[in-house]
Amino acid sequence: MTIRFIIYGMLGWCLEIFWTGFNSLLAGSPDLRGWTYLWMFPIYGLAILLEPIYLRIRGYNFLLRGGIYTLLIFSIEYLTGWLLLNTIGICPWDYTGKAYSVHGLIRLDYAPLWFLVGLLFERVYETLIKLNIGLS
Repeated sequence: MTIRFIIYGMLGWCLEIFWTGFNSLLAGSPDLRGWTYLWMFPIYGLAILLEPIYLRIRGYNFLLRGGIYTLLIFSIEYLTGWLLLNTIGICPWDYTGKAYSVHGLIRLDYAPLWFLVGLLFERVYETLIKLNIGLS
């Protein structure tokens, strides 16, 4: 389980760096500068909590599964952002003033992204299980 937590944390970091680098290009910066925060490693590692949920919903239609993941990811993002804000005084991904922001902690316009990331998680999890990674 610890190994899968680490894999999810590392994968989340990589996806976030790719996403922010791609957005820097869209903003006109050809250097493709991407970034993340150290706080994000354990937060992305929390994808381990999606494993038992996936096992219960894997027979459902992909639209329903993706919707469930989107809601769960938004909930985790909001909760962890709120916890950071109320413990260290800052949420590293402050969305205050952005369109579709909820209390500066989540952005509803990211729903399609989280939908896809949730479905990607399924493939990653299935691959880890097939490779027998982190099962002992």
